[in-house]
Amino acid sequence: MTETITPVGADWRAWQASWDRQQEWYMPDREERFRVMLDMVEATVGEAPRVLDLACGTGTISDRLLTRFPGATSTGVDLDPALLTIARGHFANEPRAEFVTADLRDPDWAGKLPHASYDAVLTATALHWLNSDALATLYGQVAGVLRDGGVFMNADHMPDPSTPRINAAERAFRKARQERERSAGVQDWVDWWQAVAADEVLGGPAAERFKIFNNPSTDNNDHDGNDEPLAWHVTTLRAAGFAEVRPVWCSATDSLVLGLK
Repeated sequence: MTETITPVGADWRAWQASWDRQQEWYMPDREERFRVMLDMVEATVGEAPRVLDLACGTGTISDRLLTRFPGATSTGVDLDPALLTIARGHFANEPRAEFVTADLRDPDWAGKLPHASYDAVLTATALHWLNSDALATLYGQVAGVLRDGGVFMNADHMPDPSTPRINAAERAFRKARQERERSAGVQDWVDWWQAVAADEVLGGPAAERFKIFNNPSTDNNDHDGNDEPLAWHVTTLRAAGFAEVRPVWCSATDSLVLGLK
């Protein structure tokens, strides 16, 4: 069941842009992973896919998807009431997008979706919030909502512990860049959520969000999390029923893994 109530009184485009900038502080290559993701959508399921935007947040993937593919439709699913408020506001006049509130840890979350199957399921920088067992279960559920020949892609943190010196060099480089940008006034996660909480329209949804996740504005929200390497994701997706699985993009810290059903 989708929800259509849209709050008024906020600049949704500005909130979308501020979310994107905050996320880019952590991932300067964020748009590149989205480009590759959509390239592979087109390559595998065409230019008019029905897409499930999993753990959609403010709808960043849906935004890129619908801009690139006029014939595409998107269902965004998330639990965060503040991020979903921004998404619903931003897409209020976009009939190709709809949003569902659901907890991906709920065994029945897929039953809330408006469609029984999708051509593609896409997600980015979100599923690391789930512990490994919950993520393995979710991968099986994702396979269940994909049509035969459908594609799943997850772009997320997938570290390689076998390269400690490379990892340390990358970490030092990244932290130095982030410090320079913070000095120039770029918001990080904490700053952004504090701004959301202080907003007249978003303050209420933000308070609901803080109750759900039990931590209002820190980097370490109340979640188990996982830190699995790429090989784990490949093996787990194959066990979940995907016929072919491999990475199609990577950075020094993240990978985009693709599973074809």
